[in-house]
Amino acid sequence: MYEWIKALHVIAVISWMAGMLYLPRLFVYHCEAEIGSKQSETFKVMERRLLKAIINPAMIVTWLAGLYLVWAGHWYTAGWFHAKFLLVLIMSGVHGFLSRCVKDFAADRNKRPQRSYRIINEVPTVLMIGIVILVIVKPF
Repeated sequence: MYEWIKALHVIAVISWMAGMLYLPRLFVYHCEAEIGSKQSETFKVMERRLLKAIINPAMIVTWLAGLYLVWAGHWYTAGWFHAKFLLVLIMSGVHGFLSRCVKDFAADRNKRPQRSYRIINEVPTVLMIGIVILVIVKPF
């Protein structure tokens, strides 16, 4: 059963990361759209659907499967796991921030420039690199 849960976890992580990398990119383009325009309204639908149909469920499955793997594999005592757990908590915080941004765009309250979303777009990538290295290499 452990290997099946691990496969589910990896699939969920890939889905979560795909959404986390795509959503800020949508925000970059949304910033260019005039408020109330057809383009702006289309971005609102795309952002909401991406968050609700892909990113949120993928994060939930990632967490549930990951917690099972930690428990079943007794990884909770490993140093690398503690570092990974911290990075996943930060990733979850970024997820929350992006969720807030979706709400701001939906209400036409975005105050951030494109540049900030271009920078934010790199944060999940950096976190993902750290997480993958910790899981695969287990450096400590």
